[in-house]
Amino acid sequence: MIPAQFDYVAPTSVADAVTALGEAGEDAKLLAGGQSLIPVLRLRLAFPTVLVDLGKVDELRGVRDDGDALLIGAMTRHSDVLADPMVKQYCGLLAEATATVADPAVRHRGTFGGALAHADPAGDLAAVALALDAELVAEGPGGTRTIAARDFFLDYLETALSPDEILTGVRVPKLEGSWGVRYEKFNRVAQAWAIVGVAAAVRTEGGQIAEARIGLTNMGSTPVRPSSVESALVGASDVASVKAAAAEAADGTSPPSDLGAQSDYRQHLARVLTARAVAGAAGLS
Repeated sequence: MIPAQFDYVAPTSVADAVTALGEAGEDAKLLAGGQSLIPVLRLRLAFPTVLVDLGKVDELRGVRDDGDALLIGAMTRHSDVLADPMVKQYCGLLAEATATVADPAVRHRGTFGGALAHADPAGDLAAVALALDAELVAEGPGGTRTIAARDFFLDYLETALSPDEILTGVRVPKLEGSWGVRYEKFNRVAQAWAIVGVAAAVRTEGGQIAEARIGLTNMGSTPVRPSSVESALVGASDVASVKAAAAEAADGTSPPSDLGAQSDYRQHLARVLTARAVAGAAGLS
């Protein structure tokens, strides 16, 4: 189908993009990689009056060392995240999850920030951002503000970004020392959305789990951080104790029932995949 008519603006700086978005009003849409927005426009599920294309804002691209974190520009493509040596060294969990996003064609067009701002709970990267305590940086008429990942995802396709704000980057804390990571994803066919995904980062000391961070994909209207499981995993030193802790992974969740899977099956997968991801990250499998 052909999208409804709209005006088109292609700013070359963040300041110009914020100005263009403010002038366009609440009926404007930001275009990043376009892997989610373009299909929606073609199906006429959205009717923006103005499209603000961020493709020429070069300052939004790239991965930079930011002390104890990596600062990843919102317009950094998935393929560039995957190829970056600092991401591989300090944020291996992000690299593992990004490698499962759709297919090579999408990874060469889709952007890290665009995926997070879209806020689809079936997307792989939101759970990783949540598990790693990432911070999302937004720019608007009032200046710059930082939003913790736990506060960023509000509901299905809804974030804490104001209509006049642009996501400019994401600070992802470095994992240094005895951390292991694993992203486990179950989907029906290759390149499909996750039925359930589990992001796990585990720090071990003396053969035991000293700290665990977990994010669940597609287990509710937003990504889920099962804090009770993280606490129960401390001190675990074998697969049996990991499985016992992972049995609580679905507690309190409300996953959807749809053509992909029923809610109770997703809860079963969350328990199984959490145990598998944690054991793999801890080197117990």
